[in-house]
Amino acid sequence: MRLSLFVSALFILTCPIYAQTAPKPEDIAAIKGQCGCHDVNFVYAETFAPEKSYIFKDRYTAKGTELVFVDEESGPANRPTKLVIQHLLVVGDSMVVKHWREDWEFQNTSLLKFDQSASWKRIKLTPDQAKGQWAQKVFEVDDSPRYQGSATWVHVDGRTYWESTVDAPLPRREYTKRTDYNVMRRTNHHEIRPDGYVHDQDNDKLIRSEAGDQLLASEKGLNTYQRTDDAKCKAAKDWWAKNRTYWADVRAVWGDVLASRDAIAIKGQVKGQVLGRELDELAATTQKTTYNSASSRQLIRQTIEKYLK
Repeated sequence: MRLSLFVSALFILTCPIYAQTAPKPEDIAAIKGQCGCHDVNFVYAETFAPEKSYIFKDRYTAKGTELVFVDEESGPANRPTKLVIQHLLVVGDSMVVKHWREDWEFQNTSLLKFDQSASWKRIKLTPDQAKGQWAQKVFEVDDSPRYQGSATWVHVDGRTYWESTVDAPLPRREYTKRTDYNVMRRTNHHEIRPDGYVHDQDNDKLIRSEAGDQLLASEKGLNTYQRTDDAKCKAAKDWWAKNRTYWADVRAVWGDVLASRDAIAIKGQVKGQVLGRELDELAATTQKTTYNSASSRQLIRQTIEKYLK
């Protein structure tokens, strides 16, 4: 009996254990700490270029009101292992724009890594690499992939933050104006504050080719989310209540599409149309009659598949 116990103890001590640990309550509180109605300030400025001949671009600034909220949770009720966070932008008093989405997944081992030209490849983390980490998966306004990274939430010296470096496509503020680089390497730093949170960025603008990556310029980004009166986000809450079912179906179809592929590439346009606009038009069409999730998902899939290379 003693020999059996000794052997069992020796096995436990010498063999690696990859079983999941439960997410920390403070991690979940940090992720949810990004939620609320916010006054948002976006500032970006180029800071460095290796070539003296490079002409720095003008600083970019923008302001708005944004509703950030958990739309879905998966896992144990008190310690979810996945949280879907939706952003809705309020323009003026009543116009609402579906903004970006971020999924937070605990100890996730499968990520889509951006390459270039609207293409991504699946990479795998070992369970040991992902242990204790949260993956942030960021999606476009049409719920197509954008960038995904994994890191550990840090709680030290009264600070709470998460930081990851990933490759990403150009942001909207750049790709509508520039063609002189094709990859943005983003260091994303999310830090929770009592009155909201800060999304601090150190970004490298890269020219990627078969020869490798060449740095064009670096920039600093600072997005501040400061909580404000919930009444300023009433239009967004009303809009989501009316449109959530459709966009949840879009999200589900995209989930199926991405899960079935180890690589994905997306066309920018099809016959002069863009995916986001077609999905918006389909949303308007589905609202003209009693909503049918099954038929809507079929139409959503047909629309998305037109844009897959």
